[in-house]
This record gives sequence, C-alpha cells and structure tokens, in this order.
Amino acid sequence: MQTLMRVERRIIVEAPGLGAQIKAARESDPRSLKDIASAANMSSMNWYRIEAEEQTLPEETLRKIEEVLGVDFGVVFDD
Repeated sequence: MQTLMRVERRIIVEAPGLGAQIKAARESDPRSLKDIASAANMSSMNWYRIEAEEQTLPEETLRKIEEVLGVDFGVVFDD
C-alpha cells in the first residue's frame, strides 16, 4: 500500500482595514453579535479579536464570515 505525503503552501495577503469592514458589516446586520458569531462557529471574543485585527485570519474563517454576513470583502489570493 502506498503512503501519502501532504505538501502545504501558505500564502499571506495584506488586507488593510478588513477588521473595520467586518465590523461595519456586522453592525449593519440585525442579528446580535452572539448570533452572528455562533452562525460562523466562533465565539464572540474571537469575533472581536478579528475586528480589532489582533490575529491572523485564516481564509476559511474569512469565507465563513462572508457567508454568514452575506458580503464579499474582495480578498483574493494571487496564485
């Protein structure tokens, strides 16, 4: 039986002001922060850290936030 080797490529892009954009989109949503964060499978505290740009935001989490808020923040990766 052949074993599999995984190879990972990490690409980082700068997205100035993304935290503020996420906050503005959240504040325009009628749902509470708790409800929005729950829909994105994260805690309210984690959501606040993202808005404050205090951590690196994985693409998967960004896409989930976009889905929950119904927005596209325009973050693209050049491959």
